[in-house]
Amino acid sequence: MAVEHPKLSAQEEQPLEDTVVKVFRCSKVVKGGRRFSFAALVVIGDRAGTVGVGYGKANEVPLAVEKGVKDAKKSLHRIALDRRTIPYQVEGKYRATKIALVPASPGTGVIAGSSARAVLEFAGVQDVLTKVHGSTSAKNVVKATLNGLLKLRSREMVESLRGVKVETVKRW
Repeated sequence: MAVEHPKLSAQEEQPLEDTVVKVFRCSKVVKGGRRFSFAALVVIGDRAGTVGVGYGKANEVPLAVEKGVKDAKKSLHRIALDRRTIPYQVEGKYRATKIALVPASPGTGVIAGSSARAVLEFAGVQDVLTKVHGSTSAKNVVKATLNGLLKLRSREMVESLRGVKVETVKRW
């Protein structure tokens, strides 16, 4: 039985920050030369458990980024965090990409590549180890990281699902 993650509505506006993970340039050869268009992969979040990913395309970079931010705001998700890190080890998958997300002790920081780092930092994760297997394409890594984060469940969610009290093992 799958538990739906609560999507956030536009009314729950918090100070959201955004960053451009990557800008893609596409060219089309026409009679007069080359015509360029751009696509932007954007991550948006409040650094406190809310994150979204967006993708926008336009003929100029600023417009593509703007569209990406608008798209990311439509797909905001709540992430279950355990203070500064994730509650347990999880693997995210998207197409040819797999990413392992491992909780780390306080002070470790975000040990990740630039694409995964953007998603993790804007979600509010401060201590985590990651390893990407397979394709390292920015689009795939971002989506695989988000997939892994969405698999996480908080203690309260697990207790309500199973109807039992979950005991905690002190890690640090």
